[in-house]
Amino acid sequence: MDIDVFAAVHARDWERLDDLVRRRRSLDGEEIDELVELYQRVSTHLSVVRSSGQDPALVGRLSALVARARSAVTGAHASAWRDVGGFFTRVFPAVLYRLRWWWIGTSAGTVAVAAVTAAWIVNDPDVLHALGTPESMARYVEHDFANYYVENPAGSFAAQVWTNNAWVAAQAVIFGVAFGLPTIAVLAMNGINIGMAAGMMIAHGRGDVFFGLILPHGLLEMTAVFVAGGVGLKLGWTIISPGDRTRMRALGEEARAAIAVVLGLVVVLFVSGLIEGFVTGWVHVTWQRIGIGVVAEALFVLYVFTVGRRAYLAGETGDIENAPEAVPVA
Repeated sequence: MDIDVFAAVHARDWERLDDLVRRRRSLDGEEIDELVELYQRVSTHLSVVRSSGQDPALVGRLSALVARARSAVTGAHASAWRDVGGFFTRVFPAVLYRLRWWWIGTSAGTVAVAAVTAAWIVNDPDVLHALGTPESMARYVEHDFANYYVENPAGSFAAQVWTNNAWVAAQAVIFGVAFGLPTIAVLAMNGINIGMAAGMMIAHGRGDVFFGLILPHGLLEMTAVFVAGGVGLKLGWTIISPGDRTRMRALGEEARAAIAVVLGLVVVLFVSGLIEGFVTGWVHVTWQRIGIGVVAEALFVLYVFTVGRRAYLAGETGDIENAPEAVPVA
């Protein structure tokens, strides 16, 4: 084979492929098809030239061209850190912002349940006495409530509350597929439990201890649970009222966004677990403890309403690009 003749015949294909590779970010559909076709054709040319063994320089040139074309066709692999960064700067905050009214409403409802429960216990001695004997009640308000935060090593305690809260949040989201009813039950139970603890402590004149120990970690922790509950309720409502989408398509889109929220809340709850494990029971100045909790909560709200709003207005929905219209089923 005359290698010079071969190169002259196919030089235009090689130049055209090189041009398409250089402009790969601005190609239209027809040019993308041409890029794929030329990549396959020049790969064959490379095989022919290499097997002839006549021109190592040409082999090197074509090898580099084919490698660049392969990267353009298959797409360069994005780094894992870039994916993680994109998730926390676009996907997660955008979903939180898009569904903000759901979890703000959930927050208000759960706090209302806790407040009513606490007020009932404080103002009705019969209800207070029904919760336990005077001895057990005194032990709880004077010792057990505060000791809960320091009776275990800080690291293991933080890990324990992290996993427990992550499970509660996951339940609140997952149960949304049952029309949101179990999600409402989870949130109501959490509100009642908080209200019972608050009511018992306030009724015994220990309200300052209750709020001094709950607020540092509870602001961020309960916000995460409220977010999970709001997303779960949105999932349930989507089944009931999918709007102008098919029910399966709507469910698929909202379920994928819900998964993104669950993954993001794992990190949020990790932070609240660190605060509960290393701050709540171990920082002895009350205003410092509460200040740390307020700062953590303020940063989360700022994150949602700045980063999340910007990502949402840029078109981020939290769904997967080119995803199927429905969630997979067995």
